[in-house]
Parts: sequence; C-alpha cells; structure tokens
Amino acid sequence: MDVYERHRKTWRILYALIRRPLCARFRLTHEDLNAEGPILLISNHVSAWDPLLVAMSLPRKQVYYVASEHLFRLGPVTALLNWLVAPIPRRKASTGADTVRACLRHFREGRSVCLFAEGEQCWDGRNSPIFPATGKLARTGGVTLVTFRLEGAYLSLPRWGKGIRRGAVHGGPVGVYPPEQLKTMTPQEINALIERDISENAWERQRLAPVRYRGKKLAEGMERALYACPACRKIGTLRTEDDRVFCLCGFERVYEETGFVSPAEPFETLAEWDDWQRTLLRERSFPHEGELLFSDEGVELTEIYTDHSEKNLGRGVLRQYEDRIACGSWSVPLSDMDSMAMVQAHLLLLSARGR
Repeated sequence: MDVYERHRKTWRILYALIRRPLCARFRLTHEDLNAEGPILLISNHVSAWDPLLVAMSLPRKQVYYVASEHLFRLGPVTALLNWLVAPIPRRKASTGADTVRACLRHFREGRSVCLFAEGEQCWDGRNSPIFPATGKLARTGGVTLVTFRLEGAYLSLPRWGKGIRRGAVHGGPVGVYPPEQLKTMTPQEINALIERDISENAWERQRLAPVRYRGKKLAEGMERALYACPACRKIGTLRTEDDRVFCLCGFERVYEETGFVSPAEPFETLAEWDDWQRTLLRERSFPHEGELLFSDEGVELTEIYTDHSEKNLGRGVLRQYEDRIACGSWSVPLSDMDSMAMVQAHLLLLSARGR
C-alpha cells in the first residue's frame, strides 16, 4: 500500500474511533470543512490537544500537521507517530526553512497541511503574533488557504494547568481563500488576514457569555505563567494549591471556574497580570542582586542536533544576567541569541551561534 494511502485510511479509522469520546470530554461542537483539493489550514493555538480538536472538523480531509521537534525525540512513540500520521517537524527557536520546504513539497504532491502559525500555545488566553513567513508560504504554496478558530479551548486546558476542565469548546473554519485571491495580495496582507481570522481572546469571550469550566485543582500550575507577586514584586515566590494562588509574603487570590481571579484587584485576568509582570521585567523594578536578575537550580542543559539526537552538556544553575544567560560553565551573550521558545510548560529552547 502507498504510504500516503495508508495515512488516509489511518485517519478515517482514527476519526471514527476518537470523535465521540473527544467531543464528549471537551463538550466540543464543531463545523465541518468541505474545501476541495489540497489546503493550507491555519488555526490559533491554545492547548496541547489542538491538532485533535481541529481534526474533528475534517472528517473527509486528512492533513499533515506541522509539529514541534520535541515529538521527534520520543523513541518508539516517534516511530509510531511517523507511521500513522507523518507529522512535519518544526524546530522551535530556528528559522524554519526546512519546514517551509517540506510544506511546499506536500502542496506540489497534492496533499494538505495544517499549521499553527503562532508557533506555540498561548499562556494567557490571547493570541501571539504569527511567524512573519506565514503569508509568503500561503502565497507561494499555490493551494487554498483556510483559516480556523478554536473558541473556549484555553480555559478547558490552559497551558499552565493540570487536567481538562469541563466547559464548552467550539471549532470551525473562518475563511476560505483560493490561490487566485492570494496571488493578488502581499505576504503582509495575508498575515494581517490570518491574524484577524484566528484572533481569540478568552477573557473578552467570557465577559460576553460566561461559561464555567469545572475541574479539580483549578489553580495548580499557574505559577508556570505567573511569576511575579503584585504585593511584594518578587520573582518566583508564587505558589498554588487547589483553586488558590498565593505568595510567601501573604498575598492570595482564588482562580474561579470562569477563569477570572477573585478578588479582581489588582488584576481580574491572567492576561492583565501577565502584562503587568512583563512591564516589571522591562523596568527591572523587582528585587534582584546587581546584574543577576534571577536564577534556577538543578537545570539540565542539552544540545539538539538536526537529526533529532541529543547530547547532554551537564547540570547546573541557570542564571539570567543583564547581558547574558548561563548554565553551569556554559554562557552566551544575549546579543548572540538568535531566538528563544518554550516547549510544553517546562522546556526552554535557545538558539545561539548556530547551535
């Protein structure tokens, strides 16, 4: 059997098996996509389950997902994923040129691709900017562009959280743009169109039509996203337990089933809290010692090669200075950093000096 025919048959079987339990677990409603021919499907990215949530709108169209490179370093799991669905690797904290070439190859051979153009899941319920090269890929790919939006998925499974919260999730296509239309647009205009279509703000939606997302230990893990205390302004002193987030200084708030923080002062949402703590970092208006801004112990440093193999470079204290980042004996000036990205909730990827 042709490998691509195997992927199509595998998808039909998987769809039939997972649709009912997945929709029930997330209380997912969805609109089916009926676009003909190969497509480039671009969705917002709000949870680790997004590929499957999007796929529920594709009962008759199998797509190849662009996936984070860490999925290609899982041994037998990687082998199984490659056999079943053959995802396209995207190395975070890199230029992504290999990924673009792989997408274009799929288009030339009549296959469809799904891309989460923001590059990673959001932390605070709002969109991140899409990759600048997305519009160029859509224009040169020669296929139909379909924009897609997931609504409610962030509060159902926030990146920082633990476990699925039962509420309401909806997914469906927003716009369908044929290649003839894309050829008349600049890459920048296409980027603006994509960002408009996939725009989603969990807090605006909740204020318009509140939904309760019920679960256990709702606040636990929030300190992965919220690192600065509004009371004492210290970094890394926040803790969580059940539905509470609190600081060693005595500050305490409750995370409600609607996603809002109570009491609502000084911040009602994680987005407002995140905006404030980013300003705190930029202004360096938090307690720190000299040029050392903050640090974490017990960090493992690993180098990742283009063939997805790894080399352990040792363990030590990860230190962030004004002008450099260091771990153990390894150090690199921030001016030599090409990019930085997060994987899941606890892996930091750095690209520096071609490594």
